[in-house]
Amino acid sequence: MKFFCEKSLLSEAVSICSRAVSSKSTISVLEGLLITADEKISVCGYDLKTGIRCSFSANIEKNGSVVLNARIFGDIIRKLPDDMVEISVDEKLVTTIKCAFSEFNIIGTSADEYPVIPEVNTEKKISVPQRVLKHMISETVFAVSENENKPIHTGTLFEIDGGYLSLISVDGYRLALRKEKLENECEECSFVVPGDTLKEMERLLQDTDDVIYLYPDKKHILFQLNDTVITARLLEGEFLNYKNAIPKDFTAQYTVSVRNFIDSIERVSLIVNERLKNPVRCYFANNAIRLSCVTTLGKSYDECPFTGKGNDIEIGFNHKYLLDALKACPDDTVIVELKSGLAPCVMRPTDGSDKFVFLVLPVRLRTSE
Repeated sequence: MKFFCEKSLLSEAVSICSRAVSSKSTISVLEGLLITADEKISVCGYDLKTGIRCSFSANIEKNGSVVLNARIFGDIIRKLPDDMVEISVDEKLVTTIKCAFSEFNIIGTSADEYPVIPEVNTEKKISVPQRVLKHMISETVFAVSENENKPIHTGTLFEIDGGYLSLISVDGYRLALRKEKLENECEECSFVVPGDTLKEMERLLQDTDDVIYLYPDKKHILFQLNDTVITARLLEGEFLNYKNAIPKDFTAQYTVSVRNFIDSIERVSLIVNERLKNPVRCYFANNAIRLSCVTTLGKSYDECPFTGKGNDIEIGFNHKYLLDALKACPDDTVIVELKSGLAPCVMRPTDGSDKFVFLVLPVRLRTSE
């Protein structure tokens, strides 16, 4: 194998694909990147769960493939000067990397030892603008569970129904739902994508109207983003019936500024830390949320105005869960719906749409808090 390419193209491909490389694995080849020279140069990382492949054009003199240690190869490419890079591999898999006056020789592994990324049926296609999917992921992935006891909830449910795409994440303490209308028709379906895969997708997606294509299959999904392809294993199991989990009856509805509410919570929770996880007490009454907290470090108090009507309600929250939901709100104002001090808090858009729903379970307050 022998080819010449721009350092910037190779460096970007190596950086992206290295995210799918196992840092420590009993299968040493999984700690490497598969480099293939054919019609284009292809760089691939795969950890048996998620595979990322990037392709780019280059001057290819001889076809071939090799697996190179991702850490070593990545460090070399990053440190090379911004010039053309020459890579060649001999019969013994000794890989020579040249750029300007720099030259490295590293030992590769046969591509035959590299696991094959599963093929995905591409008959079912979903097209979404990158900007839309990026925002939908960022506004729901925070609620993905980290508890492996229920693996299905370590991912986000993708649901297509009535021409709308919904993303739903739950972790037992909160729920996040984002909904957007699809521009193109797509048959109804649902599948659960691992949260780790979606976090990588969020980094790769650009804030543009360029389209990303999703191809869900029975056990895997393929994301096609220009010359980058991500293949992930779907999660199996019974996802929470989220529609039944969202309360429908409330005794209070308040409209509040998202920024003001965030600022108040952050100020009050300054005396909370990992060791002192006391809840933030919120008292909704007389057009103001009175926030307070008591820990062994001291006491804090703040107020945040609101409009609306309903019963006076005192309720406690884990400040982090409340902040995560508020920071995910795509609007400047939000409707906060409450029923009692022990029922979930639900946040919805003020325009009456159902484009997002955030649910946070309360923390039972003690009189001493």
